[in-house]
Amino acid sequence: MLPTTSSHGNGALGSRDAARHTAGAKRYKYLRRLLHFRQMDFEFALWQMLYLFTSPQRVYRNFHYRKQTKDQWARDDPAFLVVLSIWLCVSTVGFGLVLDMGVLDTLKLLLWVVFVDCIGVGLLISTLMWVISNKYLLKHPSRDFDVEWGYAFDVHLNAFYPLLVILHFLQLFFINHVVVINSEWFLGCFVGNTLWLIAIGYYLYITFLGYNALPFLKNTVVLLYPFALLGLIYILSVTLGWNFTRGLCSFYKYRVQ
Repeated sequence: MLPTTSSHGNGALGSRDAARHTAGAKRYKYLRRLLHFRQMDFEFALWQMLYLFTSPQRVYRNFHYRKQTKDQWARDDPAFLVVLSIWLCVSTVGFGLVLDMGVLDTLKLLLWVVFVDCIGVGLLISTLMWVISNKYLLKHPSRDFDVEWGYAFDVHLNAFYPLLVILHFLQLFFINHVVVINSEWFLGCFVGNTLWLIAIGYYLYITFLGYNALPFLKNTVVLLYPFALLGLIYILSVTLGWNFTRGLCSFYKYRVQ
């Protein structure tokens, strides 16, 4: 797991304890708890969602505490994933209403967003970061210390939540009202692209914090380098009138045709 340590003598884990700490055993426990809502700590999941906006470092300090008490960095409670899924479904239905989609089209959009944008892209990004961190960022590559895939997935979920709230919820109130982002106005382009800048900036920063929290990784500052490219794209998009929100709305409509 993350990290996996081996010891000998009096400190060695017994065979049963070792079995309980395998990746397969932890994955089975996590998936099994998805079927038992009463065992999930939704209050703690909501606490984490709040602090991902205000103080994400506190969320990762809790990951340290979990490592000390349960000998794993990744979440063992799927409550965060469940609440995130609810947020995703509600906000996608909101997009359907804002874009004047019918019930069937909204359902198609929901399936696309959940299974492709969230699950598919999430698995891809998590796997990519898992490979990169284990191959290039380990201080001392060995079998005793490695980044667990489940932790990489948790980092992605943490970073994805603020992005989801900003682009899939807050932005809804500006698409056809207030500033009217979905228009050719400069102000609409500026406000919409600024929301994209903030959302992607949150994603990059929280991702950096997640890997920087692991004491056996090095050079995690490289995960902040994409900020330079993000700033350049933002300036170009506002200057040239590239409205990302208009593009997203058109893409969503095209998907359900």
